[in-house]
Amino acid sequence: MQRHEFENYLNTLLKPEQIKDFCPNGLQIQGGENITKVITGVTATQELIERAIAEKADALVVHHGFFWKNESYVIRGMKHKRIKALLAHDINLFAYHLPLDIHPILGNNAQLAKLFDIENVAPLEVGNALSVPVRGDFSSALSSEALQQRISEQLNRSCLHIAAPSNKAIKTVAWCSGGGQGYIELAAELGIDAFISGEVSEQTTHVAREMDIHFYCAGHHATERYGAKALAQHVNENLPVTAKFIDIDNPA
Repeated sequence: MQRHEFENYLNTLLKPEQIKDFCPNGLQIQGGENITKVITGVTATQELIERAIAEKADALVVHHGFFWKNESYVIRGMKHKRIKALLAHDINLFAYHLPLDIHPILGNNAQLAKLFDIENVAPLEVGNALSVPVRGDFSSALSSEALQQRISEQLNRSCLHIAAPSNKAIKTVAWCSGGGQGYIELAAELGIDAFISGEVSEQTTHVAREMDIHFYCAGHHATERYGAKALAQHVNENLPVTAKFIDIDNPA
């Protein structure tokens, strides 16, 4: 498959033009013209790049790529080493940040809904069809402890729980993969019982306690690996290339 065909397919699938982002989405580093093997992953780290080289991949597709807003334009040190390795081995680097969070089927948030058995998924930001945070319901109410256990088991990592003072049962839930903890206040204002995200800030604890909403911190990496994994499966099923998801463990 030619590079431009693969790029057009990903752009049509993930529609990066629909949402304003903090980095360029799509092809970030140009490599070889022909693509037969693809590696997907969360972040374009040196370790993932080395794995892609070992796999003799023609393309690397990640959630966290390069060239972030307010990042230095200078290519030196760690960034130089990463880019040099990609160029030396003619590997194309594609990155899709928010588009891979919000995709209704392959996105990180959609995949978390499947993992946690959440139904009736809808935008958290009312009137915004492209809302990054989303909300939904459990088929029956859960105790806060039961939800903590479900999250920890499904993501295979210990989940931090900041309990609502009332310790109310949880029927409604909102969530945002990665660093989406700032949306907890909106979820609380909407009367939602619990909010799940990948990170926690100092003020998150106070919001949870003062606005009586359960908060679960499940890990930035842990909540964002399932979009890249689903994308690899989709590529295998729909394109004449071989795709493989590689998970580089990250405790954050």
